[in-house]
Amino acid sequence: MSKRLLLNVNVAWFFLSHRLAVARAARDAGFDVHVAGDVGSDEEVAAVLKEELTFHRVHLSRGGLLPTRDLSYLAQLTSVMRHVKPDLVHNITAKPIVYGTMVARALGIAGIVNAVSGLGYSFSGGQERWLVSRLVASAYRFALRRPGIRVIFQNTDDIEAFVNAQIIDPAQAILIRGSGVDLEAFALSSEPGGRPRVLLPARMLRDKGVVEFARAAELLRSRGIAATFLLAGMLDEANPAGLGQHELSQLQHGTGVEWLGHVGDMPALLRSVHVVCLPSYREGLPKALIEACAAGRAIVATDVPGCREVVNHEVNGLLVRPRDAGALADALQRLLSDPSLRTQMGMAGRRKAETEFDVAAVVRATLDVYRKILD
Repeated sequence: MSKRLLLNVNVAWFFLSHRLAVARAARDAGFDVHVAGDVGSDEEVAAVLKEELTFHRVHLSRGGLLPTRDLSYLAQLTSVMRHVKPDLVHNITAKPIVYGTMVARALGIAGIVNAVSGLGYSFSGGQERWLVSRLVASAYRFALRRPGIRVIFQNTDDIEAFVNAQIIDPAQAILIRGSGVDLEAFALSSEPGGRPRVLLPARMLRDKGVVEFARAAELLRSRGIAATFLLAGMLDEANPAGLGQHELSQLQHGTGVEWLGHVGDMPALLRSVHVVCLPSYREGLPKALIEACAAGRAIVATDVPGCREVVNHEVNGLLVRPRDAGALADALQRLLSDPSLRTQMGMAGRRKAETEFDVAAVVRATLDVYRKILD
């Protein structure tokens, strides 16, 4: 009989963009693969079902600690696990990790692996989010600090943070750097001609540095730098750091940045731009940046966990201080004024993607974790 795997995620669109390759590989390796999560649209459910995976919808509030809604989520998740009876549960992102681990343990499911995709909103806001970060850390510690539970991290900074906070023991940690990139889909390409285009590909969150990017664009225009500044990504108003439609419209009107919304064909968009920028406050390991590497695009990012795992300063891009629009503008100006440097950094990025971020290697490492836990 095939082993049954439950991938427990926050929302289906995140599963499709970040974990579908692992689910496909597990299915092809003989696992009976189930997915549990909330949905943003019916199209997401159809996309999961098309992959011959079983989908279970659970309603999840991603907007903070809401006890009544979280209790409902806990009950739904318990019902799903009782029905599926998985041999292995793979929980991904904060609430699925905390509640999914609690439910799996209560039901006697021995195979539990958790994937921390980054420390996110709670850990990226400084003193103003101190209480939230303490509460989240306590919840993680209660759920995870058990010898048989394994925790996958995307960068060494997050491992260090969890170990130092005594959330996990060092032996529980596994490093798998990101979700990987399809090196064929995101093929190396030459820069297009015409006016330079700078792209920030991310959800429209303050913590992604969207406001600093817009201010840097405004600064560069005041210096006479001719370039187009693009934002590509969906609104996520369920996230506490999400920008609303009105705020984003004001930002566009005030600074001249252009918001493209969600873009389905990222390889084509990357072929059309000259520089990729992500001034995030903290990341796990940003998929958008490893896609930029694969496409051969020079990068400007912030010197924070996650981003510095992808960008080697002065090699495949430039790192700047977070929350500093002036420093961001200076780095962008340097790349916009030097096409040969962009080409040099883009080639270095492609080599890094080939050696470190191939999705096939990420999938193999994840399935190896599954097999070791089940054995």
